[in-house]
Amino acid sequence: MRLIARMDIKSTHLIKGIQLEGLRKIGDPNEFAKKYYDDGIDEILYMDIVASLYERTKILNIVKRTTEDVFVPITVGGGIRSVEDAAEVLRAGADKVAINTAALKEPQLISAVAKKFGSQCMVLSIEAKQNCPGSWEAYYDNGREKTGMDVMEWAKRGCALGAGEILLTSVDCEGVAKGFDCHLVRAVTDAVPIPVIASGGMGRMEHLFEVVSSGHVDAVAMAHVLHYGKLTVGEVREQALAKGVAVRRIDCE
Repeated sequence: MRLIARMDIKSTHLIKGIQLEGLRKIGDPNEFAKKYYDDGIDEILYMDIVASLYERTKILNIVKRTTEDVFVPITVGGGIRSVEDAAEVLRAGADKVAINTAALKEPQLISAVAKKFGSQCMVLSIEAKQNCPGSWEAYYDNGREKTGMDVMEWAKRGCALGAGEILLTSVDCEGVAKGFDCHLVRAVTDAVPIPVIASGGMGRMEHLFEVVSSGHVDAVAMAHVLHYGKLTVGEVREQALAKGVAVRRIDCE
C-alpha cells in the first residue's frame, strides 16, 4: 500500500481546510514536498484548488521545482479540462493527472486522456458526500456543487471509460481528522477492479488501520496529519509495518 502526501495548492501556497473549505496557508509546497520525500513518502499529490487558466503557470512552476530534487511519482489535479491541459501538466514533470469536474461534464475526456497517455496516467478524482447510510453523491468544485450522480455508478463508469486509478475523497471527513469514511471506501473498492486512493480524514494511526481493514485500499492520502506534524512519514511507515500493513520497506532497498 502506497503512502501519499496530499498537498492542496492555492496560488503558490500549500493550504489546508476543513471539508475543502476555510482554507489556511501552511507554507511553501516545495519545502514540504522535499521534506516528505526525504522522509520516504511514496508519492506526492498536488491539487490546485484555484485551477484557473490565469493561475495555471503557478502550479506548473511548483511541479517543475519539485522534480528537481524529488524522485517519486507526482500526480496533479485541478483545472485539467482537456488532453492539452493534461499534456502541459505532464511536460512540467507530473506522472499522472487527476480529473474531476471536466470528467463529470465530459466523460469521454477520461478515454481521451487514457488513450493518449495510458490508463495509468488517468486518475479519476471523486469528491463524495453521503446522502444517507450506504448512499453517496459525487460533487465537484471542492465539494460545493452537486451532480445528482451516485458515486458507485460513477466509479464503475469511469473505470469502464479507461481510468486507471480513483482518488476517492470524502468531503464529509476531509480535514476533520476523525477518520476515513470506511463504508464509502469499502463500497468503492468492492465496485471497481482498479486501484483506489482513500483520502480525507486521517488524524492518527488508528484511522489508517481502520481504512486498511475496511477494504482493499491501494493507497492512503494524508494531509492534516503530516502538515501539522502529528506524525512523520517515517512514523507512519514504521507503525504500519509493525501492524503488518504491506507498505514499502525503506531499509530493504
